[in-house]
Amino acid sequence: MRIILYLGKGGVGKTTTAAASAIRCADLGYRTLVVSTDIAHSLADSLDITLSAQPVQVTPNLFAQEINVVEEVREHWGEMQGYLGNVLRKQGMNKAVAEEMAIIPGMEEVVSLLHINKQAKEGHYDCVVVDAAPTGETMRLLTMPESFQWYVGRLRGWGDTTLKIASGLLNRIVPDKDLFTGLNNLVAGVKELQTVLTNPELTSYRIVLNPEKMVIKEGARAVTYLSLFGYPVDAAIVNRILPGVTSDGAGNSWVAEPSQDAYLFHLQQIQARYLGEIERDFYPLPILQSRWYDQEMVGVERLRALATDLFVDHDPSQLFFRGQMQSIEEEGEDFVLQLPLPQVELEKVKLTKRGDELFVNIGNFKREMLLPSVLSQRDASGATFANGILKIRFPPAPAEAQRAG
Repeated sequence: MRIILYLGKGGVGKTTTAAASAIRCADLGYRTLVVSTDIAHSLADSLDITLSAQPVQVTPNLFAQEINVVEEVREHWGEMQGYLGNVLRKQGMNKAVAEEMAIIPGMEEVVSLLHINKQAKEGHYDCVVVDAAPTGETMRLLTMPESFQWYVGRLRGWGDTTLKIASGLLNRIVPDKDLFTGLNNLVAGVKELQTVLTNPELTSYRIVLNPEKMVIKEGARAVTYLSLFGYPVDAAIVNRILPGVTSDGAGNSWVAEPSQDAYLFHLQQIQARYLGEIERDFYPLPILQSRWYDQEMVGVERLRALATDLFVDHDPSQLFFRGQMQSIEEEGEDFVLQLPLPQVELEKVKLTKRGDELFVNIGNFKREMLLPSVLSQRDASGATFANGILKIRFPPAPAEAQRAG
């Protein structure tokens, strides 16, 4: 069983990439479900069929679904929402506001993930491909299980205490024990979900990019936070590469076939520069590429052609990369950022930090990365390189060290 999530900035081609991957998996004989968690669904448009909240068969082994978040929230949270809304109304709150306030922050994101996990557990599918929402929403979705557990844990603790104190005297306002039993089951489901989402044997995350500066920045930020939370990223996808733009897979890219049109040649040069940047900044991830087509990639046959372009003769459900792109360790009061760079020879390391951006230069090797907030507030004090791993030390900022003292 494999779960593959495609994420990236809106408009980079996540939906077509997810649909193409699912079609290839189905063609290889896997019973496959492709599902959209984006509120603004476009999966049906990509496949050129009508979809619903229930899986719809597209080809002999392929099923597609657009999750109805409202219905999922009602199924998982409806009873508790009704109880909490009633409590808030008794305090004088407007009914509509009370019902809205009774939904735990991030509930919509959590139920989408729970639904995917349910599909995986039931064993009806060999592969579940997820067309995720734009990066910012998806990152919030993926970090929600931890926040959700904390929030529900507080509510569950209050419920257990209240039930003991009430002792039957307050039955009119205290919920039935079954309600909190359901809450416990929901928390257990979220914990299980966390285990599935961080298991590289089950789940992979793939960043979808275009060779454009803003898209690369957002993709790099996504990789940083996915790594921070332990989510396994195994590939990056670069869509819409103009004809004539090529690379060697090691960060060197160029225009092999210059266009005779000055405007298009300029675009080729821009893409060549950013394609090389992607290969350097997302190393050691495999970079899968697809060309810019002269037609809309809509419908099963065209998406099948896109899958051939992207994966060639590879199986999309395979694990393309195993390992961490980066990790953060604590050593006393310091944080140490570790970057695996197995193919880089040791030379003088030059570090430049601007805000939340870190630029690493080792000889001809250059890498630009976005730092998580825990590191962006500190200055790098030095770096060491051994056994193919670059370790960058971040001591506490002066104000932070003073507070700790």
